[in-house]
Amino acid sequence: MSELPGRTEVLVVGAGPVGWAVAAALGGHGHEVTVVERQAAGANTSRAAVVHARTLEMLERIGVSKRLAVLGIQARQFSIRDGDRELVPVRFDRLPTNYPYTLMVPQNITEQVLLDRLEELGGRVHRPYVATGVSQTADGAEVTLDNGDTIKAQYVVAADGMNSTIRDLAGLGFDGNDALPLSFMLADVRVEGGLPADQVLLFFSKPGMLVVAPLPDGSFRLVAEVDDAPEQPDVAYAQRLLSTRGPRRTTVRVTEVVWGSRFRIHERVADQYRAGRVLLAGDAAHTHSPAGGQGMNLGLRDAVILGDALSVALREGREDKLDEYAAGSRAEAMHVVALAHRLTRLATAPPAVRPLRNVALRLLALVPAFRRGLAEQ
Repeated sequence: MSELPGRTEVLVVGAGPVGWAVAAALGGHGHEVTVVERQAAGANTSRAAVVHARTLEMLERIGVSKRLAVLGIQARQFSIRDGDRELVPVRFDRLPTNYPYTLMVPQNITEQVLLDRLEELGGRVHRPYVATGVSQTADGAEVTLDNGDTIKAQYVVAADGMNSTIRDLAGLGFDGNDALPLSFMLADVRVEGGLPADQVLLFFSKPGMLVVAPLPDGSFRLVAEVDDAPEQPDVAYAQRLLSTRGPRRTTVRVTEVVWGSRFRIHERVADQYRAGRVLLAGDAAHTHSPAGGQGMNLGLRDAVILGDALSVALREGREDKLDEYAAGSRAEAMHVVALAHRLTRLATAPPAVRPLRNVALRLLALVPAFRRGLAEQ
């Protein structure tokens, strides 16, 4: 393990995809950056599995987009269905971008690509260290770690997740309600037959919603709203969801659950993204429904913008870009949280309303502008 420096230009607290992306952005600009992380090793599960076109465009700035694109499935179509009947086709292959698709790639692969890039740029991750204190002066900040060491930095980035210690210590509170009264099951499964390996399906069936998305290793990600999600969904549970909510004409047989989990949705945005020398990024700044797959994407876009803004502050002594980041990224988070909330409410409509919702979506899908707007969002 490399020795912890006592001083650095920027200290990033948290070694998830957002922390690594901020650090890689700074490293690319030639700055000295130190990353500390509380976990002894990465979580190494595939939680977030989508990288969107706009995020890939931003990640070009840190030199990882092309690497990621070849490691995932380039899903050029998204289909909202009721059983075998298509309600709304959403096409990404007509978007004006170099990445006309949704990239299905597990989070652990995204993290590895970002870490490799950070290490190429000379960056290092120091583990396991827990940040327990932060104090600020006019020209910097000092973070205290659980082993008693301190690190002085000109700026500190809190990328330490939804329960961010640095955010709370810096007095950057969270605004908004807490958990929505919805329970979700998430599982990566292997199947035999019946599922397309190149598009994402969202089933709006009478029993409830189900997302089915292909992953590069041949497995499929299932996400479903259920009354009481099991901690570890088994094959029978995943099979029941596919049989009652998925395609009807084809038989899909679940052969294995590779990984499973459950979660509740939290909707919160930090009151401010900046307190002097401390800045927030990723889940430390915002958390919301996974509808639309924007959680990690929003965090990665935060990271690249913040890395560029910090570089200007360090080189030129100008902090206006930091204020622009704090205001602009917070505004985007508020928009994404509201959109994800609406999509979640649409997907989890009460059973009595579901047939009506599906008819309305089929009619809306006849309008090209509606389909195009969905793809862009």
